[in-house]
Amino acid sequence: MNCPFCNFGDTRVVDSRLGKEGKNVRRRRECPECERRFTTYERVEEILPWVIKKDGRREAFDRAKIIAGMQRACEKRPVSIAQIEELVDRLERHFQDSGEKEISASLIGAEVMKSLQAADEVAYVRFASVYRQFKDINEFMHELKELLARPEA
Repeated sequence: MNCPFCNFGDTRVVDSRLGKEGKNVRRRRECPECERRFTTYERVEEILPWVIKKDGRREAFDRAKIIAGMQRACEKRPVSIAQIEELVDRLERHFQDSGEKEISASLIGAEVMKSLQAADEVAYVRFASVYRQFKDINEFMHELKELLARPEA
């Protein structure tokens, strides 16, 4: 690894430690040229499928977009950031485990709605109202009636 200070190309590892939850490695390195120390982090590169949008465009899977949408739906609801991140972790694992190279944005939206429905029904309805683009109050009421008709889990 190149030194970030003098760009010397052969730094040495002084210390290695597992990061929190064992998902990354923290390494202290030292440059023999300028004798400065710096820290690097190493983690497994996760391969996530590409997302096919409604208009046919393809873009990289973006965890931050999913978290942002769920946070908006869960605003002022008893759903913590930690719970949202746990839900998104499960979604990511699900999509990685599927082995698909591409997935539709509508599949992601459906999975997010399923997760939110289990976590908080109000957040689910909020997300569904934006995601499904309800045209009028009748569509919204239809979704609420379906939600109320489902048996409690």
